[in-house]
Amino acid sequence: MTAAGPAMETVWTRPARTRREQPSLSRDQIVGAALELLDAEGLTGLSMRRLGTRLNAGATSVYWHVANKDELLELVLDHVMGEVEVPDPAAGGWRAAAAAYARSLRAMIHRHPWTVTLFGARPMLGPNATRVMDDVLGALGHAGFTGFDLEYAVSAIVDYVIGAAGGESSWAAGQPEVSTAETMDALRPYLARIAGAHPRVAAHAREVWAAETREVLEGRFAFGLDCLLDGIAARL
Repeated sequence: MTAAGPAMETVWTRPARTRREQPSLSRDQIVGAALELLDAEGLTGLSMRRLGTRLNAGATSVYWHVANKDELLELVLDHVMGEVEVPDPAAGGWRAAAAAYARSLRAMIHRHPWTVTLFGARPMLGPNATRVMDDVLGALGHAGFTGFDLEYAVSAIVDYVIGAAGGESSWAAGQPEVSTAETMDALRPYLARIAGAHPRVAAHAREVWAAETREVLEGRFAFGLDCLLDGIAARL
């Protein structure tokens, strides 16, 4: 007989603490301060000590609400999931609802790129995440998917958005603030050197990379999303 592993630990299933006196800080205050640190400096910029300093409070006030940093991240991730919207499929159809959801999730990730590595790492059982998932299940269920097919269709959309938005955010974070023209000027000698060995790469770079990065990224995301939704529709 295989020994049972440890039970899943998450802030959402931990019993509420009972205490007569109220802590000096509210959960909303802690989440708000943590979000400011995460948006400014990413996951490496958040620590319980820095959070306490930012709140001008001792660690006891923070640990009254969460047991550790992982639980804190669950709370903040659910908070930003409140920015994601899923339209009613009865108004415009399942495909319009799914596309709007994908774009809303992508926009949220762009505002909070630190979220990318948290998807799938921690349970998403908070009120905002469950509201979004319920709406997405409703949208794809409206199309006719049920059971595992419904799970697979939803997961395909989520995985595409996280992958695309994560790459876009990484690119934006790693690029200096220079214009597309300046970038191409810097690359032109290198493209000339590789043109003989790799003509297709050089020609593609001159044609596509010379366009404004935002336009390329928007077109790429729209193309991929259309292809994905075409494939999902073909399964119906």
